[in-house]
Amino acid sequence: MENAMFCYQCQETAGCTGCTKVGVCGKPAEVARMQDLLIYTTKGLSEITTRLRAEGKEVEADINHLVTLNLFTTITNANFDNNVFYDRVNMTLNVKRDLLTKLDNKENLSEAALWDSENDTEFDKKARTVGVLATENEDIRSLRELITYGLKGMAAYMKHANALGYDEENVNTFMQSTLAKLLDESISVDALIGLTLETGKFGVDGMALLDKANTSTYGNPEITKVNIGVGKNPGILISGHDLKDLEALLEQTKGTGIDVYTHGEMLPAHYYPEFKQYDNFVGNYGNAWWKQKEEFESFNGPILMTTNCIVPPKDSYKDKLFTTGSAGYPGCKHIAGESGDKKDFTEIIELAKKCQAPTEIETGEIVGGFAHEQVFALADKVVDAVKSGAIKKFFVMAGCDGRAKSRNYYTEFAKALPKDAVILTAGCAKYKYNKLDLGDIGGIPRVLDAGQCNDSYSLVLIALKLKEIFELQDVNELPIAYNIAWYEQKAVIVLLSLLYLGVKNIHLGPTLPAFLSPNVANVLVENFGISGIGTVEDDLKIFLG
Repeated sequence: MENAMFCYQCQETAGCTGCTKVGVCGKPAEVARMQDLLIYTTKGLSEITTRLRAEGKEVEADINHLVTLNLFTTITNANFDNNVFYDRVNMTLNVKRDLLTKLDNKENLSEAALWDSENDTEFDKKARTVGVLATENEDIRSLRELITYGLKGMAAYMKHANALGYDEENVNTFMQSTLAKLLDESISVDALIGLTLETGKFGVDGMALLDKANTSTYGNPEITKVNIGVGKNPGILISGHDLKDLEALLEQTKGTGIDVYTHGEMLPAHYYPEFKQYDNFVGNYGNAWWKQKEEFESFNGPILMTTNCIVPPKDSYKDKLFTTGSAGYPGCKHIAGESGDKKDFTEIIELAKKCQAPTEIETGEIVGGFAHEQVFALADKVVDAVKSGAIKKFFVMAGCDGRAKSRNYYTEFAKALPKDAVILTAGCAKYKYNKLDLGDIGGIPRVLDAGQCNDSYSLVLIALKLKEIFELQDVNELPIAYNIAWYEQKAVIVLLSLLYLGVKNIHLGPTLPAFLSPNVANVLVENFGISGIGTVEDDLKIFLG
């Protein structure tokens, strides 16, 4: 019997094989199919833009941003609204029609580049033929999807950089030329493996661009204590990753008597100097994305989701849940505006004024802000601690958190680390241990939080700086171990970027990706030492020798 859908792009995919009826994330089958069609149509558009560039013709920034946002809306837990995907497919087809008229050489274009329709019924029929399983060869399919998910993660970095007015043509060109290559039925496994590592290279470039955009706009993150309690005023809770949306919300709530709280991946916004000017930016509420059902309910006020990490909402707060940008959920109010547009949050602010203050769920503070410049400022102290033996090992425990009980491994691993070990983290994986009392080493906290998953570039720069300081030839000679948790596609591009940089012996959990075929997994094991996780005790023996 034909599957209603097939999706295996996230760690929680059903049975670690694939969701076939409804996504574990809550994504309905019809939405999954339309996401497949949007990716297919975007590949076709990218084939045309790649040919236009080869003919010496310019591709406008708006088209680059269309491709970026198409990819980003299909990231796990970003958008559940089927109407959005119909609209984006139609928008992409309109652009494709226009660009085809400008193309001199139309010979041997792929079916994806030529496919066109204005019939919604035809959309669904086509979507059923162009999904993941349309590629029959398991290894080719695995590599195509690995690259596609890497590009989705790259699109997230580019989208946030674009929102702040930063762009990089080389990255846009690579994303589109790679999408076009994924349509090539003659491409070999070896060529795809090479393209996978090249995706990692441009992933580094995309991360560097976003780092420049964030730090140029909001300053370099600095060591900050973040309140996790609540105040007496009504509040607005902002979640996701988009700092531009946060800036707009803080500006529009000044003097209104409304406090603004971060949730999930928005926590690191507190580390940026520019945001510290806002008196009503009061703290962080709650934990990682997957706990939002109970935490959004107890917050009492409205919630703004700026990007992915939406969990299908409970009726008790659904009328208070707003989305914007790439995020969307049926029945929830969407605040209009694309990347960098001026958005009007008046409706959210007026609703907040009618709500009770948040219900307190915890008290205290957590410390973060250890992005690259802050760590570089502590470099002498860190180097002395390493040379004296006070710090014997760094553990990169970046990535994602999730619902699976097996993820408690990361909490227990952090607790079991020897007192001379320091954790380098970024992403919502931090919520497994950032509220533990792990102490410090000579004033250096044992958990150094660099920021969002979008800030993983800081961990790369820190490793490269240590390599330079200790005059090592190979980054793998550093006393750094990698025990990374993954959930969605931004973690995929971080992984590919680390592989491109030559980092080896990464432990990846809580499960290896379902989209890795046995042969592709073997390539990663044999060439890079990729492995899954075991027990805390056994893994510590491996890491500590």
